[in-house]
This record gives sequence, structure tokens and C-alpha cells, in this order.
Amino acid sequence: MVEQDANRLTPAASADDLTSGERQAVDHQSRPSAALIHETIRAEGERELERSGFALMMSGLAAGLSIGFSVVVPAILIVALPDSSWKHLLTSLGYTIGFLIVVLGRQQLFTENTLTPVLPLLRAPSWHRFALVLRLWGIVLASNIAATWAFSAVLAHTSVFEPEIRAAIAEFSASTMASPFGTMFLKAVFAGWLIALMVWLMPASGDSKPFVIIVVTYVVAMGHFAHIIAGSVEASYLVHVGAATLQDYAFTFFLPTLLGNMLGGIALVACFNFGQVAPELQD
Repeated sequence: MVEQDANRLTPAASADDLTSGERQAVDHQSRPSAALIHETIRAEGERELERSGFALMMSGLAAGLSIGFSVVVPAILIVALPDSSWKHLLTSLGYTIGFLIVVLGRQQLFTENTLTPVLPLLRAPSWHRFALVLRLWGIVLASNIAATWAFSAVLAHTSVFEPEIRAAIAEFSASTMASPFGTMFLKAVFAGWLIALMVWLMPASGDSKPFVIIVVTYVVAMGHFAHIIAGSVEASYLVHVGAATLQDYAFTFFLPTLLGNMLGGIALVACFNFGQVAPELQD
């Protein structure tokens, strides 16, 4: 009698006794595997590589304009809040607004694309697929940057915002040009790493996606890490108001930030996370 009861309590027997509804509940509660996350993002990357150039351009322009609010909202908070040691903690929250709009609105941001279209390339490398990735990067980056220049021109040359807010934008944008090449590059590596990690976390986030976006981009703002698109709004604003030159924009900001963002996203997220699931995918 005791032996029969023990047999009924073995793990194998208890697993077999689960109903189909109970098994679905277990699956729902389980965390997605790394391979499942990889395949979800890879499938999205395949779709992005197949989109038309016009669709990518329009989405990239929308993202470049939307990310401008990651500059405007912190400036509004800077003007509204009293000077204190904790002021930066609150103004950095404003940086997350543009990213919320871009990511939840499914707009094309260049730094997200250091992961999404790269996974299909790593999974099945070919010259044709590599050319598609370069095409996507070129269109999205160009449209993102063009939109940031248009947005910053409105900030600099119109009265849509009060002089105090425009002064605040110039004040905190000055840090975008303040670092030497090597330091800017390293700050950009961290930003690219974090933004690509944010994309990696999205499939497993469910209803918590806004929270993940806020937390990750809040860290980018707190660390003064360099983001090629959000930073372009700041750097181009300085050019518009005469506080920086095109040469400053190109070599002090754009080049080190672009290289760092790409290294952080491609090497530290895309390649590493593909590496951890590659044996499982082969099986």
C-alpha cells in the first residue's frame, strides 16, 4: 500500500497527470528560453529586411522626430524644478519619453537595428543578406539624422518654446560635445549595449514593455551615455545656434558615437546572444 502511494508521487507520474489546461498554465508561467527570444527577434528582423525603402524612410523620419521629445521634456523639467542635488534624477526621466514613443509606436530607430536585422544575418550569412542589412542601416540612419536636424531647427529658429527652455536645451546639450573622441566612443558603447539589450528584453516583457523601456533609457540618461539619434538632436541644435560647427558635429559627436553604438549593439548583444543559442538552433 505504501509502495503504491510512493509510485503515484513520482515526478514522472505527477507530470503525466497534468491536464492539458494545467500544462498550458505551466507554459504560460515559464520564462521564454533564450532560443525563443532569439527566434522572435530574428523573425521580426526578416520582415524588416523585406520592407520597401520608402516604408523604412518614413518610419525612420518618424522616429527621428519623435526622439526629439527626449531632449525637450528634460529641458522643460530643468526649467520647472528647483536647483538641488536630486534634480538630475527627475530630469533624466524626461529622456525616456521619446524612446517610449518610438519603441511602442514601432518606428525605426537605428540603434535598435544593431540587433534586429543582424540576427538573420548571423543565422544564415550571405552576401545578399549582408547587402540588405547595409541597405536598412543606410536608409534608417539617414532618415533618423535628417529628422533630428529638422526638429532641432524648429527648436532653434522658432518661438514654439520659451527662451528659458531653449537656454536649458543649449546648457545640457553642451555635454554632447564636451568629451574627447575616446571617451565619447566608450559612452556610446554603453548606450548601444543598453538599447540593444532593451530590444532583446522586449519579447519576454509582455505588458511590462513600457517599464523596461523607461528603466533602460533612464540608465542611459543617468550615465550620460551617448546615443547617436537622441544626441544628434542636441548636437545639431548647438550647430543651429552657433555654439558648435559642422566639423564638431561630425568628428566630436557623430563618428565616435556611431562607431560606439554599433559596437555595443552588434558585438555585446547580437553576437553574444546569438552565440549562446547557436548550438540549440543547430540541434
